[in-house]
Amino acid sequence: MAGVSSGRVEEVAARSELVRQALEAARELHAGAVRDVGDEIPFIEHPLAVADLLAEHELGEELVAAGLLHDTLEYTDIGLGPLRERFGMKVAMIVCALSEDLEIEDYAERKKELRWRVSATGIEAQRVFAADKIANVIEARDDYVLVQEDLDLGLPVDLDHKILAWEYDMEMLFETDEHEPLFKVLPEELIGLWDQRCTQMRADSP
Repeated sequence: MAGVSSGRVEEVAARSELVRQALEAARELHAGAVRDVGDEIPFIEHPLAVADLLAEHELGEELVAAGLLHDTLEYTDIGLGPLRERFGMKVAMIVCALSEDLEIEDYAERKKELRWRVSATGIEAQRVFAADKIANVIEARDDYVLVQEDLDLGLPVDLDHKILAWEYDMEMLFETDEHEPLFKVLPEELIGLWDQRCTQMRADSP
């Protein structure tokens, strides 16, 4: 996922003023930020990857825009009001639904509350949420190739707890629609990560 091409997103932006503005805002708001796993990859690569998945599945300009902006409330200083005024109610609602409540200190409880809020917001929020989680797992798989189990060092919890949270995310999505094409990508990527871990553990065993 590192260095993901934004070509598909750029193509949508060329046709959609909403996506063009969202792409511009995401790049501006995340400018200078890097991922928190110590690899100096620009943070913007993640929302670009999320938006790219949504564009690949042809889920519409509002969802692509929400994918680009989904981390802005949580990680930048923009507020919900300006976001709604600039990008509309649906985009702002989805971004709000995907923003973790950082006042909930316990990791598992914070993720549980987020799943409940995304589910309550509806299928479109769930699609952006799915793209976010798929992108996260792909990033973890890319990182695992380089650092194996030391991937824990860049996460707020150990990798086992992170994978468990993704499994609960997957359950929530499949309870809504197990036939949704985008949702099916998440277990495929999780299986790939499990396979990588098993292969590495076998290689490391005496």
